[in-house]
Amino acid sequence: MRALEDFGGLAPAGGDVEQAARQTGRRRAEQNVPLDTVLRAYRRGGRVLWQVMAEHLRARPGRDSDTRDTELDVAGAVWETIDRYSVVMSDAYRLTQLEMQSRQDTRRVALFEALLDGRADDPAVAAAASAALGVPQQDRYVVVVAAQNPAAPPNPAPVLEAHGMWSFWRPRAGRYAGIVRLPRGADAPRTLLDLLRNRTGATAGVSPEFERLARAGRALRLAEETLRTLPAGSGAAAAFDDRLAEVLLSGRADIAERIVTVHLGPVLATGGERAALLETLRVWLDNGCSAARAAELLYCHRNTVLNRISRISELTGRSSESGDTRLGWSLALRALPLADLAVLTDGADLADLGERPERAPGE
Repeated sequence: MRALEDFGGLAPAGGDVEQAARQTGRRRAEQNVPLDTVLRAYRRGGRVLWQVMAEHLRARPGRDSDTRDTELDVAGAVWETIDRYSVVMSDAYRLTQLEMQSRQDTRRVALFEALLDGRADDPAVAAAASAALGVPQQDRYVVVVAAQNPAAPPNPAPVLEAHGMWSFWRPRAGRYAGIVRLPRGADAPRTLLDLLRNRTGATAGVSPEFERLARAGRALRLAEETLRTLPAGSGAAAAFDDRLAEVLLSGRADIAERIVTVHLGPVLATGGERAALLETLRVWLDNGCSAARAAELLYCHRNTVLNRISRISELTGRSSESGDTRLGWSLALRALPLADLAVLTDGADLADLGERPERAPGE
């Protein structure tokens, strides 16, 4: 009706002649009707309108060239009117879509924050978060906390999605926190770590796996504790279960210092020998205390490895054959980045002893 009034140059009976098109655009967007479907309806309406007018013109007596010119003028006017209404409707449709998307995004972020804040113990919050994020309340999940790095992509979602892992990320307290849904398969956690290390460049801590979204708040704390044990800017990614000793020592520099002093103090005091002894000990322990394997990795002779381990035993007064000794050395190596190395080495060069771990702002 509005289109006919507009086409005929009549005063609109209900206000702005384009208002109906705007209302249609908004309403159809809210109903999630595809825009192409609405535009197709407009074109069909224009076709019906033109067919009725064409039949009327053909029924007039004495059709001549002037009548054909009139038909062409009418056809052009009809389609110009339909096009104008289509543009108004489309603009209103797209604007409404943007407004709806903005509201949806705001709601999704708010519920994501509620999960991480531990408020999902309320079943209503957990259900709402599950619906907003589009994932089930129970599945395989981990929380990842990544330190912001200007040289690394701030959002790993595209990288993970390409490997079948849904994730949702938001900046949080100077870092990025994300919930990752793991695909089926025992190797999924290891694949996630590999992608974080090799494809994102971010330094990241990964929580243990959990099944219920409501557990995301606890998982966030464990992921943050894992991140704090990693050297800042290293691009390393580690799972909580792989850093248990470091997590226990993190934030307890006094205990870390004591472990290092008791088990490796004399080694740190050797000056020029220190770097080679510590690296040999690290590789030897990481490879089942095999001198042959350590020699391969260190590009030296097996006897060199044995001599260095013997030297460490001599300096510390501990037998390399003792399980307690090996445990103490292993803990001391893990405690090195967490201890106050300047105190332990009297201000010596710290580069040989590892980097300081990641710290949150203000720590």
